[in-house]
Amino acid sequence: MTAAAPAQASARRSAWRNAIRSPVIVLGVLLAALVVVAIIASTIGAAGIPLRRLAAAFGLASGDPDLIARDRLVLWSIRLPRIALACMIGALLAAAGTMMQGLFRNPLADPGLVGVSSGAGLAAAVTIVLGDRLLAGTPLPFEVLPFAAFIGALAVTTMLYRIATRENRTSVAIFLLAGIAIGALAAAAIGLLVFLADDRQLRDITFWMLGALGGATWAKAAIITPFLVALLIAIPLIARGLDLLVLGEAEAFHMGVEVERLKRLSIVLVSATVGAAVAVSGVIGFVGIVVPHLLRMVIGPGHRLLLPASVVFGAILLLTADTFARILAAPAELPIGILTAAVGAPFFLAILLRQRSVVAL
Repeated sequence: MTAAAPAQASARRSAWRNAIRSPVIVLGVLLAALVVVAIIASTIGAAGIPLRRLAAAFGLASGDPDLIARDRLVLWSIRLPRIALACMIGALLAAAGTMMQGLFRNPLADPGLVGVSSGAGLAAAVTIVLGDRLLAGTPLPFEVLPFAAFIGALAVTTMLYRIATRENRTSVAIFLLAGIAIGALAAAAIGLLVFLADDRQLRDITFWMLGALGGATWAKAAIITPFLVALLIAIPLIARGLDLLVLGEAEAFHMGVEVERLKRLSIVLVSATVGAAVAVSGVIGFVGIVVPHLLRMVIGPGHRLLLPASVVFGAILLLTADTFARILAAPAELPIGILTAAVGAPFFLAILLRQRSVVAL
C-alpha cells in the first residue's frame, strides 16, 4: 500500500489536470464568470441600479413604474452597450495576442508592444485630421475609422513579418526590435498630427491614445461584431496549425500544415481584430499579453482550447478593468488604457524576470 501511494497520488494529480483542462469545464467556468461580472458591471455607475431592481429593469419582475422606466433607460442606452463593447474589445485584443504569440513562437509578442496597435492608432489619427479637413467639418462616418485602423494594423503587421522573415525563417528578435522601432515611428507621426490638429481634433486623438469606452453605443458594437464573428469562425481553422508551428515551420509543413497560408490568415486576423478594437476604443495595451500567459498556467499551451478561452477571458478582464475605471475616479472616468497599462506593465516585467531566471539556470 505504501509503495502504491505515490503512484496513486500521481494518478490523481494527472486526472485533476485533465479535468480542469476539459474544454467543457474551462469554457463553462469562464462563461459563468463573464455572466457574473456583467451583472455586477450593469449595477455600477453614476446612475446605479441596485441588484434588487435589475430583474425589474429586464422585465422579469414588478416594481415602481417610474423607477423601472428610469432603470431601463440607463440600462439599455448606456450600461449594456458599454458592457457589450468592453467584452468584444477584450475578446479581440486577447485573441490577437494569443495568435501573435503562437505565430511567432514567442510569449512576449503582443499587438501593443510591437507597434500593431500604434499603427492602427496612427491610421485612425490620420483619418481624423485629414478626413476632417477634406470633408470641411462634415462629421466623419464612423464606418471609416475601423477600415482605416484595419489598414494601419495590416500595414504594420505585414511590414514586421517581411522585415523579420528571411529564407522562410522568421527571427523573433528582429521581429520584436523592428516592432519597437515601428511603434516609435508611429508615435512620432501621431505627435506631429497632435501638433497640427485643432482643439476638437486634438481631443479625438487624445481619446485614441489613452483608450476609453465612454460614449459606447449599440451602433459601435454592431460595427465590430462582424470582426468577432470572423474570429470565432477562424479559430478552428488555425488552432491545429499554431500548435504544430511550435515544432518549427519545416516540421509543421511535413505534418500537413500549409505554413504560408496559416501565416497570411493569422496576419489578416490580427490586423482586423486590432484595427477594429482600436477604431472604437483607442489604444488599449497589455490585454494581449496578460490573458494568454494567465491561461497557459492553468490550461496549457494547446491553441484548440487556448484561443476560445482567451476570447472569453479577455472579455472578462477588460470588462472588469472598465468597471474599476468607472469606480476609481467617480464621478469622472479613468481612461481604461491607463488602468490596463498600470496593471499590465508590472506583469510584463515579471515575465521578463522569470525568463531571465530560466535562462540563467
